[in-house]
Formats: sequence, C-alpha cells, structure tokens
Amino acid sequence: MLETGSPAPDVVLEDTDGKTVRLSDYQGHHAVLIYFMRATSCPVCNRHVQDLVRRRDEFAAGNVQVLVAVPEDRQAAAAWKAKRQIPFPVLIGRHATPHEVIGLSRKVFGSLQQSGSILIDSQGIVRHAHGATLPTSSYHRKEITAAVQALAPVGDPL
Repeated sequence: MLETGSPAPDVVLEDTDGKTVRLSDYQGHHAVLIYFMRATSCPVCNRHVQDLVRRRDEFAAGNVQVLVAVPEDRQAAAAWKAKRQIPFPVLIGRHATPHEVIGLSRKVFGSLQQSGSILIDSQGIVRHAHGATLPTSSYHRKEITAAVQALAPVGDPL
C-alpha cells in the first residue's frame, strides 16, 4: 500500500472505454482521489461510492478528480457504471487489477480483495492512503475530508 507523504508511482490504468489513464496526467492540474472497490457487487462499497457521488460538488470545489477503481473486467465495469449512473471515470487494470498495482492485495487465503482509498495531490504526493480487508473499514469519510481540506491553500476554505 502506498504511504502518506510518499511520491505516487505513475500508475497506468484504463477506463471503461479502453482509454489509458495515467495518474501523472493529473499532476499540475488536479488532485486525484481513487476509491478502490472490493467488487462492484459489494453493497458496502456501493454505499461508499454513492457517498462520493453525493459529495462530488465538494470534491470539484477542492479541485479533486474522483476515480473509482474496480477489479472486474472492462465489460462488467462499464455495465456497473451505466446501471449505477456513476459520474466519475471507472478504472480497470491493464495487466493486473488496479488494486494490485498500488498494493491492495487479496487477503485471507487469497480470496478477499482489499478495498480502500488514496488521495494524491496535484504535485503527485500521496496525502491519504488507507486500505482494509473488510469493506466496512475501507472508507474513512472524515480522514478523506480532512486530507482534501488540507490541500486548500491557507485562507481558502472548502
């Protein structure tokens, strides 16, 4: 798992349209918040994504691009995105799952996919990183909010 304060690797993923998405493409422009779902069928993860959707104006005001990473293939990810009307880019891995690329592995006999979130500032530094095996522990709204607010220049409240 990535560590807070460390430079983010230049992760290369794909969106549901097959377009290449590089984290470095956002540097100098936006901070990036990536939520890694355990699975698109996970009801807890879906509630977390809905919270992100409800808060999208807050993230936009903080110049934060939200991305959702799923371990499924492109077709399943695209169907989930359309059905749930997700306004954010949904990412899949190119050669491995997005989760494996940043260190969210499968735990408990290799069967439970970890989920979590990372926030990378516009300079490419990890400002929040959290992962968990149980999806109920994978989304820390208060920690994400605090990390996003810390991105704002002093005197510029979100």
